[in-house]
Amino acid sequence: MFQVRAKKSLGQHFLKDEGIARRIAETLDRFPTLPLLEVGPGTGMLTRFLLEQGRDLTVVEIDRESVAYLKEHFPALHGHILEQDFLHMDFSAHFSGSFCIIGNYPYNISSQIFFKLLDNRESVPCCAGMIQKEVAERMTASPGSKTYGILSVLLQAWYDIEYLFTVNEHAFIPPPKVKSAVVRLTRNKRKQLGCNEKLFKTVVKTSFNQRRKMLRNSIRSLLSEESPLPDDPMLTKRPEQLSIEQFEQLTNRLEPLIRQAQTEESQD
Repeated sequence: MFQVRAKKSLGQHFLKDEGIARRIAETLDRFPTLPLLEVGPGTGMLTRFLLEQGRDLTVVEIDRESVAYLKEHFPALHGHILEQDFLHMDFSAHFSGSFCIIGNYPYNISSQIFFKLLDNRESVPCCAGMIQKEVAERMTASPGSKTYGILSVLLQAWYDIEYLFTVNEHAFIPPPKVKSAVVRLTRNKRKQLGCNEKLFKTVVKTSFNQRRKMLRNSIRSLLSEESPLPDDPMLTKRPEQLSIEQFEQLTNRLEPLIRQAQTEESQD
């Protein structure tokens, strides 16, 4: 079955456990009528069970060997195999409405996959699949946890995230050096943030880039040297102690100061 050579440069680890593939395929049963986009199908272990569901399935695969294999072994996919980079996809060219994303995701781009999901969150109500266990733990972490970080805050702002189950290294060919996990992200009810979204991202990323420092020190780089820091107890905390709502509040407190710093910089 495994005629395709797993390529390290593409982060490929082909799933060989049919039971796990079937379980992953069932993670999107809450949205039975929506089309599916499978990312990185490889040799089609998960694809087979998705096709059995009779759903409208499109797969995106960058590896030419995998594409050739899928065309030969899965004639039902004729016309539904996109040979391109998922990260550069224009979803609107292939989907006219909402759709779900699923896959045994390439480990070398797993975080980038979820950031692309965020950029298209209004079209993707649910996303599920397998990633590194470490990344799954970061995605689902709560404030106060050592694994709580940028991915936790930005994803949880828009999605409810479930850690479904852990997968052993020996379920793959070749086996990865880390354990894996299956997660499910379901769009929450938040329509918009209570602050400037672009600035919110900047504040979150800047804060966690120096996660061992108090916020008053890490966010100083966003302000001018003359700008006084707000007198706010949140600034005496470290970033992993703040909830999403507190990051929204902090963004609102900092926005006028940051705008002032940007104005002063443009005048120099």
